[in-house]
Amino acid sequence: MAGKKKTLTTSFGSPVGNDLNSMTAGPRGPVLMQDVHLIEKLAHFDRERIPERVVHAKGAGAYGYFEVTADLTPYTKAAFLSEKGKRTEVFARFSTVGGEKGSADAERDPRGFAVKFYTEEGNYDFVGNNTPVFFIRDPLKFPDFIHTQKRHPATNLKDADMFWDFLSLTPESVHQVTVLFSDRGTPATYRHMNGYSSHTYKWYNAAGDYFWVQYHFKTDQGIRNLTRQEAGELCGSDPDHATRDLHEAIERGEHPSWTLEMQILTPEQAQDFGWDIFDITKVWPHAEVPPMTVGKLVLNRNPENYFAEVEQAAFCPSMLVPGIAPSPDKMLQARLLSYRDTHIHRLGPNYHLIPVNAPKNAPAANYQRDGAMRTDANGGGAPNYWPNSMGGPVPDGVSDEPHIPLEGMGGRHEFNHDNDDFVQPGNLFRTVMNDRDREHLVGNIVAHLGGAQKRLQRRQAALFYKADPDYGARVAEGLGLEVDEIRALADMTQEERVQATAD
Repeated sequence: MAGKKKTLTTSFGSPVGNDLNSMTAGPRGPVLMQDVHLIEKLAHFDRERIPERVVHAKGAGAYGYFEVTADLTPYTKAAFLSEKGKRTEVFARFSTVGGEKGSADAERDPRGFAVKFYTEEGNYDFVGNNTPVFFIRDPLKFPDFIHTQKRHPATNLKDADMFWDFLSLTPESVHQVTVLFSDRGTPATYRHMNGYSSHTYKWYNAAGDYFWVQYHFKTDQGIRNLTRQEAGELCGSDPDHATRDLHEAIERGEHPSWTLEMQILTPEQAQDFGWDIFDITKVWPHAEVPPMTVGKLVLNRNPENYFAEVEQAAFCPSMLVPGIAPSPDKMLQARLLSYRDTHIHRLGPNYHLIPVNAPKNAPAANYQRDGAMRTDANGGGAPNYWPNSMGGPVPDGVSDEPHIPLEGMGGRHEFNHDNDDFVQPGNLFRTVMNDRDREHLVGNIVAHLGGAQKRLQRRQAALFYKADPDYGARVAEGLGLEVDEIRALADMTQEERVQATAD
């Protein structure tokens, strides 16, 4: 009722008579341990900050919907994609990847692009980035890679030597490095960037036919990026500019949207395809696999509470629904485990009960019980085991995905790349970028790589030279290196190049 004041209470509903003065022995204290309100308040305050995400720590989110705009039943039996015009509620979160929670939105960094679909068959999570490729293709390298993007263990400072030492020893990274150090590495806002699955996924239809697919969420606002100088200025003047922009645009009624395009290959087409479709450092060239427009993502509602809805939102690529399944991509396979594991660490084993994460349109029914922060009825007296004859939920027998052929010897296998790590970044530099893009790319690289040791500069410049001689030569000249030396390093094997730049 308007005008009626709410009574302040403890977390368990007891009214609080005084919230300004601690209970003390006389006016000057000391404080009495029996002040349970003070103890509760301080204890909660001490625990207000849950562990921040190891990656994607800072982000912004919003609610909206996804609408299907094409007949997708030949490709997938996913219920939320079953008919043209069908809408599904979503929650999306955008983020920087390497920075801490207080980092600037304009930092040079990939951007996370995650969407939670509240479907009638359970939640489906799309967890991608604003770049179509990634730095590495084997998950065993991932913790080491992230360490190099964080802070030096001795100085606690960002360290160019760490950054470039790892990348120059990991030639597969040159494609993503080329994307990151273009102006695409500093999107103007979250509304003005695309989102990509990067990974290949499997779609399968009601008949059991399956297809390999990649997702491309293309911004309807148009791509807008920041130059290095503009990004540097924003980092100091408005470090939260992208977070602010998303919230204020939705508040104004300017609802951002993205068009979903899919690249789709049959298993037979994939066999004869010129690129390894399970290598996340590669794209599927659009000329070879033309994208198909399938839907529209619209964000139209801001969260009411940042912590409850954005900070506690948990996205995981293993959150799948019938009709959508993983591929053998090694990086994706590891993410299926790692994302859920980190959510359990951050939010507890029952993080699925947090409203933003809970399945809104398909109530959970399983035999998982107990654990910290179990906030529902915990299954009551129903059975907590399967099989049972006590009326518990049963497998439906039809939701399994179609089989795919797998073979090979178990062991640690090196990737057989035959020098193709340099073809696509070379094509990107030569044919996709214009003169301004190339100028900014080289300038951005020189500004950052210039802070690393000379031997690392030489080794990395040689990788750029292998992608395209003009690319490597321009970086070398910007760094004051001898182009002839970089050319000679580029002609060496990786092992020879590492040995030649060891000192």
